[in-house]
Amino acid sequence: MPLNLIKSYNQLLDFGAYNDHQRKQSLQSVFNRDFAHNPDLSFKKRPIQPTPKNGEIPMATLFTHLTTVITDKATRQRTFDIDRSCRLHWVRYHIDERKSEDVLHFSVQEPEGIRTYIYDITEKYVVILEPLKKVDAYYLLTAYYLKGKDAKRDKILQKYKRKLNAIH
Repeated sequence: MPLNLIKSYNQLLDFGAYNDHQRKQSLQSVFNRDFAHNPDLSFKKRPIQPTPKNGEIPMATLFTHLTTVITDKATRQRTFDIDRSCRLHWVRYHIDERKSEDVLHFSVQEPEGIRTYIYDITEKYVVILEPLKKVDAYYLLTAYYLKGKDAKRDKILQKYKRKLNAIH
C-alpha cells in the first residue's frame, strides 16, 4: 500500500491486488497527505476548503467526491470509481499549478453559480472549484477523468468558450 504514496503525476495509483478495505486505506493515505494533513492548500493564492454538507464531516465528503461517482441520480447513491481514484494524487498537482502547458484555468457562470475549472487537455482531467462569496477562498467540489467519446471533452471546451473575463 505505501507504494501509492510515492506515485507522481501522471502515474496512476495501483489497487489491483487490494481488497476493498486495503484500497480505501491506500486512498485515504494519499488523501490525508494531499488534503487532510495539508492545511495550506490554495489555488491562485486563495485557500481551498472542503465542501460542507449537512451532517457530514467536510473532509469525508471531499474524499467521497474525489473517489466515487453518482450512479443513481434520484437517490444520489455513489459508488467507487477507479478512474477518479487512481488519479487522486493529480488533484493537488493541478491545484498547485505544477503543470503549465496544455492546462486551461477559467471560470464560468453556471446555473448553480460561478465554477472555476482547471482542465488538463493532454490527460483529459478536470478539477472543479467553487469561489466563495463572503470569503476570498474556494470550495473544492470534485475532480475527474473525462472518459468515453469526445462529448465530455467538448462540453468542457464549450464552457471554456463561455469563460468569464477573469478567474473568480
